[in-house]
Amino acid sequence: MSTTYPRISLRTENGYILVKEGLTVTFYIRRSHQEISHYISRSLESYLHAVGPNSLGLYADEEGDWLLLDEAGWAVIRNELNDPHSAYVHLTDASSPEQGYHFIYQGRNLDAPFLVNEPGATSAVSFWLPSEFLEEHGPGRVRELAMELASPLPFCTGYAGLSFNGVTNLAQMRGDAPNLRFRYPGMDVPDMSWVSLHIGTQVRGPSWLTFLGQPVLGELGGVSGLRARLHHPETTVQELEGDRAVVSLGPWPEAGDTEQGQVLPAYRELARVLEPWLYHEPRLHAVQSMEDTRRWERRFLD
Repeated sequence: MSTTYPRISLRTENGYILVKEGLTVTFYIRRSHQEISHYISRSLESYLHAVGPNSLGLYADEEGDWLLLDEAGWAVIRNELNDPHSAYVHLTDASSPEQGYHFIYQGRNLDAPFLVNEPGATSAVSFWLPSEFLEEHGPGRVRELAMELASPLPFCTGYAGLSFNGVTNLAQMRGDAPNLRFRYPGMDVPDMSWVSLHIGTQVRGPSWLTFLGQPVLGELGGVSGLRARLHHPETTVQELEGDRAVVSLGPWPEAGDTEQGQVLPAYRELARVLEPWLYHEPRLHAVQSMEDTRRWERRFLD
């Protein structure tokens, strides 16, 4: 069975794409960069093998300028990943104006003095895919890739599913654009760098694939305890090595559409099970009100 999802194309007046529909695979890891850099490199290799080495052609330097990801550029990236303290790597697609492919890694030194007042800080990594990848290869291949990316990572939580991908955070835009996230509840609004500063071991929210590690999975009673709480016929729970699991909500990722009465019952069931562990913004950092922030966080609960 296939599914449909909205075509999103929010542009500037001169046609530059700010936000487009796509997919995101993100993991939050409660460990310092020096402990996980080699795991991150393995996942990046899996990503490049799946999407093709030419899918990433630019990298962001320390000033945020985009530079060519040639042989010299890759040497810079390897040096950054091998830094003994921390790392920030952002790679993107050079060939497409829609920038469908991204790799973003925020590797923190969790013992750094400046994080003493951020007890929820984590390291995090995110892999973006254009919707065309899903259409060409099918959801089975996307799920397989998400599992490959997850395999070496000692994550606490993670997710894979549809999202509003772009150079601008949808929630920070003005006008009617932010309301799209309320209409399509199954689509995430990526904000990895900010969220990873606060999420700790909490869960971002239900997605097509929801990855659970420790301590949340243990507090749910392990894989058997989690399975016993989920009854939707399309929901499956798969045990992973290292006391981890992945919850799959159907064969295809779904966006839902509240205007059409598509409220995603499997997502709502998982949200109710995970409610005690769901992430909540600690303070406002975008254009929308805190009221709208809480409304979006509870989109599967209310």
